[in-house]
Amino acid sequence: MIAPGLIWAVIAIFAAFGFVIAVRAARANSGSAGDYYIGGRDIGGMVAGLSYAATTYSAFMLVVLTGLTYRGGIGALGFELIYFAGLSLLVIFAPRFWLVGKRWGFISPAEMIGARYGSRGVARAMAVVSIVFLLPYCTTQMAGIGLLLSGVTGGGISLFQAVATGAALAMFWALLAGLRSVAWTDAAMSVVMFVSGLLAVAFAIAALGGPAKFIGTLQADHAEWLTVPGPGLWSLPTFIALSLPWFFFTLSNPQVSQRLFILRDFRAMRRMILWVLGFGFIFTLVAVIWGLAALQLAPNIANTSMATPALLSSGVIPTWVVLLLIIGILSAAISTLDSIALTVGAMIARDVVPSVETQSDARQIFSGRLVIVAVVLFASYFALEQAAIVDQLAALSAAGLMVSVPPIVGAFFWHRGTAAGAFAAIIGGAAVAVCLAIFLKVSVFNPVLPFTVGGLSAALFIVVSLLTKPRANALDFQSEIADQLTYHRVW
Repeated sequence: MIAPGLIWAVIAIFAAFGFVIAVRAARANSGSAGDYYIGGRDIGGMVAGLSYAATTYSAFMLVVLTGLTYRGGIGALGFELIYFAGLSLLVIFAPRFWLVGKRWGFISPAEMIGARYGSRGVARAMAVVSIVFLLPYCTTQMAGIGLLLSGVTGGGISLFQAVATGAALAMFWALLAGLRSVAWTDAAMSVVMFVSGLLAVAFAIAALGGPAKFIGTLQADHAEWLTVPGPGLWSLPTFIALSLPWFFFTLSNPQVSQRLFILRDFRAMRRMILWVLGFGFIFTLVAVIWGLAALQLAPNIANTSMATPALLSSGVIPTWVVLLLIIGILSAAISTLDSIALTVGAMIARDVVPSVETQSDARQIFSGRLVIVAVVLFASYFALEQAAIVDQLAALSAAGLMVSVPPIVGAFFWHRGTAAGAFAAIIGGAAVAVCLAIFLKVSVFNPVLPFTVGGLSAALFIVVSLLTKPRANALDFQSEIADQLTYHRVW
């Protein structure tokens, strides 16, 4: 176990480092809503890429994915590589998001979709549905912080203390300087997470006798974990059910797609994509190998989410590496929480509150800050309460957010899409998702759930659009940015 005092000392250093970054970021802000929520569209490729990676890979990798590997074996690698393959959507959609965002001044993805179909109702629907499925996901980030800090200290740091610490840091960074402080902190801490993850895996394998011994022992004692479908978790239906929504994560999750508005130029965009792909591929291998190492060094764990804390407190990883990795995981969880809170704040201020045109930038930022506080407090409270309904909605989040994918794809590739079709896809798909998962008890491990939600949303979007007419004030993204796409040689 790690002494709580040592953990608190490192967190204090981490907080001081974040404070310096946040203050510097606040000085760079001009006071506009665009500055606060999307960094004035002036974020460089490396910072954007590392921030995107920290937000999307988050604490999930070394807490959840490692646990899935510990429980179900190599199938977890295939599952995560499906998500990695979905990052290829950035090549198609990142230029389009950036071009229309810059031209029309969009700050949130919901605002963009509402303008494309000429309907604030569509923007509000997308914003509300996103909030419903994102808030429980925030709770899982807080719970991850609690599991990590309490686990490595053997309860020396309580769940309440861990959650309160995460909440305080998340609120401070997001409230003070918005996206800039979050992105700059993300960039620095993602490097810490990346390097410490590599070091931790190296020490774990060394403790097992080196790469050859590690693989040999794994084949001898846990051969089933190296086969498909593995020891029980990764049946084909389960694999499909979990992988399909994650393939569309880049488009369906607004806290991620909003990152496509922050870039300085096309060169920064290309660098961002390369940074995300490189970080993602290597860190996926790190998380899976880490899980397989935990299987040998910390066997017979009942709750597989505790695989990382168990391995960190096993004594085989040097304390300084453990502390670095804890800070990396902590910052990744806070990054995801901050990113979601900022996006939800932007959607409330820009898409849900009436008459955004009459609101000053200061009022939009103030509204967003109130929402950020509410989101963090919500996540903290329910992480401590461990309410069943929140766990269900969190597990449903990936499938539920798929309802926005048909309207987003249609916004750029189908002239005939209408506001009525987009509204039906979002509201109808979300209602079916909640009905199936909450009331009919269809498991998130059942492919019926994502196929029904995704298929129904796409069908509603197409059929209702064909039965209705586009609005006169709807924007035509395809025609308006065609010349620029050709100029930049975008497919």
